[in-house]
Amino acid sequence: MTGVFNEIKNRALNAALNIADTFTPVLKESKFRETGFITPEEFVIAGDFLTGHCPTWQWANTSNPKACKDYLPPEKQFLITKNVPCTKRCRHLMESFRNTQEKVIEVESGEGGWVDTHFLDTNTAPGANLAHEIVDEKEKNQSEGELKNIKDLEREEDDEDDDEEALDMDEYDHNVIDDDETTLITKPKAKLDEEKQNVNLANNEQEDEIFIPTRTYDLNITYDNYYRTPRLWLSGYDENNKPLTIEQMYDDISEDHAKKTVTFETHPHIPGTLMASIHPCRHAEVMKKLMNLMAESGKELEVHSYLMVFLKFVQSVIPTIEYDYTRNITI
Repeated sequence: MTGVFNEIKNRALNAALNIADTFTPVLKESKFRETGFITPEEFVIAGDFLTGHCPTWQWANTSNPKACKDYLPPEKQFLITKNVPCTKRCRHLMESFRNTQEKVIEVESGEGGWVDTHFLDTNTAPGANLAHEIVDEKEKNQSEGELKNIKDLEREEDDEDDDEEALDMDEYDHNVIDDDETTLITKPKAKLDEEKQNVNLANNEQEDEIFIPTRTYDLNITYDNYYRTPRLWLSGYDENNKPLTIEQMYDDISEDHAKKTVTFETHPHIPGTLMASIHPCRHAEVMKKLMNLMAESGKELEVHSYLMVFLKFVQSVIPTIEYDYTRNITI
């Protein structure tokens, strides 16, 4: 019921915002360092940089003159990339994803916050190599201790064997009949059943992993004049290239953002087309915080790289959709 209420509330809000967008003056002066906002001209600059470095992204125009925004060039209305693979569902990796490779950028009650998805990447995280060295040393000491215990046990068994009388193998073989099931050496039934269960379980898990249908997504980036930021849109298709339902697409969206940050709305440049969208109400705020983090590390975000960083932080909302932004940017 809460999800339905949120959906109705979001649609009503978006209808109001669409009207407000019409009357919002176009931003002319650059303020992206101070506020996280960008102008339409800066959006085009960042889009040109993205398409130049990531060939899977291209500029697109609109076939409907009424949907064309006059503050953008006719041939550069929005950005698009198609047939982006999605090989897993969010529920298959979110638990390990949270515990291993996320740094919370911002947390706000009920919203889930944004994250740096590669915070503990061994190539970028400070202290990661030291952690590996500590673990390796611990495992080495444990292995040496286990080896010593095994050698001590072997010596004890050798001493016991020396005191025992050797078996008469002729007499032993005389009492064994190869075809007699009662004299064959077999594993206990309970043990066999347990091993069979383990094998079946492993096979089932492997099949589940192998046979997850691969979906594909088309992604768009538009300029939102009201929020003065980029906005990401997506539409998904199943393995037979049939459009996904709304509920199916929620399987590929982080549960912290589904039905909250992500809503389904009409595409601004393709009238009548309902698409999932990552709502831009906090994009400028998050971008400003990311720029501050970069500044603390002695780095500076140039406006042409704006969309690169934008795509990095929205990845936390759709972690299983493998779109290309090519360059690795460390926050």
